Amino acid sequence: MELPANPIPAVVLLLSLLAVAAPPVSARLKTCTITYDDFNNSNSNTEKLYLAGNDSTVASGALHVTLESDYSPPTNQSGRILYDKSFKLWEGRNDNYSDRVASFNTSFLVNFDQKIGFPTHGEGLTFVVAPELILPPPNSFGGYLGLTNSTTDGKVSNQIIAIELDTFQEYFDPDSNHVGLNINSVVSSNTTSLTPLGFELVPPYGTHNFFNVWVQYDGDKKFIAVYMAKQASPTDPTPPRPDTAILTSYLNLRGVVNQNSYFGFSASTGNSAEINRVLRWNLTVEYYYDVNCVEIGLIVGIPMVVLLPASLVLVYYFRKRWLSRRSDRRMKRKVKRMPGMPREYQYKDLQKATNNFHEMRKLGQGGYGVVYKGYLANQKDLEVAVKMFSRESLKGQDDFFHELTIINQLGHKYLVPLLGWCHKHGKLLLVYDYMPNGSLDQNLFGDTNRMPLSWTLRRKIISGVASALHYLHNEYQKRVVHRDIKASNIMLDAEFNPKLGDFGLARALDYEKTSYTSYTEPLGVPGTPGYVAPEYLSSGEATDLSDVYAFGAVLLEVVCGRMPGTQIGTYPSLVDWVWALHREGQLLEAVDSRLGEDCVAEEAQKFLLIGLACSHPIASERPKTQEIVQMLSGSMPMPRVPSFKPLNPLAPVPMLEEDIIPAITTDTTFFTAVDCGSGSAPVAINPEIQRPDSDSHIYIV
Repeated sequence: MELPANPIPAVVLLLSLLAVAAPPVSARLKTCTITYDDFNNSNSNTEKLYLAGNDSTVASGALHVTLESDYSPPTNQSGRILYDKSFKLWEGRNDNYSDRVASFNTSFLVNFDQKIGFPTHGEGLTFVVAPELILPPPNSFGGYLGLTNSTTDGKVSNQIIAIELDTFQEYFDPDSNHVGLNINSVVSSNTTSLTPLGFELVPPYGTHNFFNVWVQYDGDKKFIAVYMAKQASPTDPTPPRPDTAILTSYLNLRGVVNQNSYFGFSASTGNSAEINRVLRWNLTVEYYYDVNCVEIGLIVGIPMVVLLPASLVLVYYFRKRWLSRRSDRRMKRKVKRMPGMPREYQYKDLQKATNNFHEMRKLGQGGYGVVYKGYLANQKDLEVAVKMFSRESLKGQDDFFHELTIINQLGHKYLVPLLGWCHKHGKLLLVYDYMPNGSLDQNLFGDTNRMPLSWTLRRKIISGVASALHYLHNEYQKRVVHRDIKASNIMLDAEFNPKLGDFGLARALDYEKTSYTSYTEPLGVPGTPGYVAPEYLSSGEATDLSDVYAFGAVLLEVVCGRMPGTQIGTYPSLVDWVWALHREGQLLEAVDSRLGEDCVAEEAQKFLLIGLACSHPIASERPKTQEIVQMLSGSMPMPRVPSFKPLNPLAPVPMLEEDIIPAITTDTTFFTAVDCGSGSAPVAINPEIQRPDSDSHIYIV
């Protein structure tokens, strides 16, 4: 059977038409929970709110059910804000009575304030269960669904229940500070004065009161209860719900509210200028949904006989979309629980900033993802680097979360600053400051027409990276092992200050732990040839001293202007060549010839010796990062570096390309994997140790 080019629309349309035509035969309960911890424009949940009329807004972390203004009197307003999805609150039809009624629980944090120069009390705020999103307009006095406005003469739309927090006394009210249950009327069927309970909804001008309100409705018992507690400030955690309700009543929703109703808030000010805010809202509804037997038969039977291929496509498509959305929700909850999280960017904004992740915007690509340059128009064309993780779904989430967890909590001037994150449609993205001078390896080995880095800049880069590494190992609250220090992960800002980045492999250790071993990595160890310490290769244990080994490779790379994997003459790697020069007393011959007289010989000799000390095959013989920083600054004497490169008795075999998992995220690849030579026997010394002056002496393997 040949499938049409796009079978999904036809199949969906057919099944939908048949399902609609079939009568419902039963209903089942379903639970929906809605939580608003913070109302702001970046919160995607606010898109689910319907603002009726022009007197309501969502701003500054709150629902402003009636508007606030410092320039015009905020009087005669009537605002309504509802969740834009309706819920089926009872089963069957009006002529087919059933005892089954839905239940709901809601809690919200409210705040009423006065405006100086206006009457002290407005009309109040209500939590409502209403029949439709688009409600009739308010009357000329600002009332309608506030349910506390006498100008409606007790007439409001049918099929509405409300819990009113009333701040104005009508002739039928007990006072101007009470809670009431209203059913299709502004006249409450049940009220409780709040003053004897110690609650004052509208405090004197200049003070602020915040109240948590709980409304719980039991559909089985047909019983509604209201609870209330005062809260010191909106940033405090929600207090526990009191044991005693301030208002209770028997209430059968059937016949009172529309079968499909909406939940939300309304408020009105009348001739007063009252501020009505909702700062947090949680709603859980246990509602009914219809199950259609004909629809079930069509979905199961027809695809089995006729539309099996199309149904498989549908199942795959919708399951993939469901899994993607579930992954988005889980990841967002996981990230938002982390302390001090940076801002969450909208995927559409990053898509626009990178020209839909265009190939021309690509800065680098590696095993963990692709990095793009972007321009954020809503932040005055701020230049950013957007890292998109590209590994398989589960592993990509692990990489994303590890990097976000670590880099978010770090704060050092020589680390790449993290600006924010995004998780949408299964896409995982991190947003960093853009580094206009690219990576260190680009500046050392990229454009041959580019001016070589001066000795002053190289000194600054070496010192900065050492300082960043010392911070990771000793000054942060945990010991962070980077595991992928290399020239391509060192970025340079506009002033050529180094910024260590790419924390996809980094792991934070408690200080009582000295190493990290992954049992979930595939065979081999993650890292880059030339930078991987021999003990890390043989045992798989990453330590701060394996980071020191990688730093030594970077240090030699910067001073010599050669990659760690460069074969020079008969020497299989840069470190072997430098060690041979050291033995022959010709160490300065290793300095990058492009520097000419710009090089400071005394500093170059010191840096090369530190690089060899960091490259010692035995981890315990390497200096700690604190000692490295002190040696670079001249406050600590240089270590003794043996003339011959020492043997490592634990080294198994020379490192081969297949032993290492490439771990490159922002790398611009200039060479392939090589033998690091750190675990091999002593290399035969060339009797004529000299600087190769032509490319014919340098081999990249």
